[in-house]
Amino acid sequence: MAVYTEVSDDDLIAFIAGYYLGDVISCKGIAEGIENSNYLLRTEQGTFILTLYEKRVSPADLPFFIGLLEHLAARGVSCPTPVRDRQGRALRELCGRPAALVTFLDGMWPRRVTPEHCLELGRALARLHQAGADFPGRRRNALTVDAWRPLLQASRSRADEVRTGLVAELDADLDRIEKSWPDGLPAGVIHADLFPDNVFFMGGRLTGLIDFYFACNDFLAYDLAVCLNAWCFEKDGEFNATKARRLTAGYTSVRPLTDHELQQLPLLAQGAAIRFLLTRLYDWLYTPENALVTRKDPLEYLTKLRFHRGVRSPEAYGLG
Repeated sequence: MAVYTEVSDDDLIAFIAGYYLGDVISCKGIAEGIENSNYLLRTEQGTFILTLYEKRVSPADLPFFIGLLEHLAARGVSCPTPVRDRQGRALRELCGRPAALVTFLDGMWPRRVTPEHCLELGRALARLHQAGADFPGRRRNALTVDAWRPLLQASRSRADEVRTGLVAELDADLDRIEKSWPDGLPAGVIHADLFPDNVFFMGGRLTGLIDFYFACNDFLAYDLAVCLNAWCFEKDGEFNATKARRLTAGYTSVRPLTDHELQQLPLLAQGAAIRFLLTRLYDWLYTPENALVTRKDPLEYLTKLRFHRGVRSPEAYGLG
């Protein structure tokens, strides 16, 4: 469930009156998503997504997110486009929360990922990186390598409740990853959370990328590593090399990787795996049982981390 703030009919009507959208026809809460309150809104002028930003999103970051969406949309990336009100504002307040309207994208996220989905995703990710190259805004990645040790520390006292020996294993991984983490890789704006439920398709054709609220500046190849983790493992934890080859082929057909990026990809994939393992671990241990957020199993990413730990060359991901 992802409606944390209820909006009354009167408040909604008054809010929408500030736009050139006509009258409200319907408004329904959207269950998917975990960070914000989202509503599917229909007005006389079309269909939109209304988002109320909750406490896990810093208000100081919102101008970056709104500006990035406008920038990417103007350069042909299929993503939600912020709607400005009668006074030219894309960001307003509703029910005591920062709020924004964005355009609605047609499509559905793939419940069963295929290699063709991965090919389309790779192309779209590379185009996103190219489109964001001249975006002037900057946002530090708050969940990169220097944040992982504090995340583990926050869960250290209880982590072995999830798996005996987990703390010792992650300590060893972090020691190695921190010492070897690269610098000097091509960098720019990345999505940083491009999981299947953030990508829409229709008939096999990719129609949109959504949920840019982890977007930041970081290594471009790290974004590809996130996608290798999110798209190229089966439910039983087995790595699907065919999906990885299609993903990387799609990406490199638009933006070829440098030799340095190629050699660092296994380490970046380990970093991406430990990042999601640690955030899931904290939520698994400390999210109240009655919370609206659905906890996700952190051990899924322990399996992925162990796989990447054993990769010796980028050829495992379909790259020579």
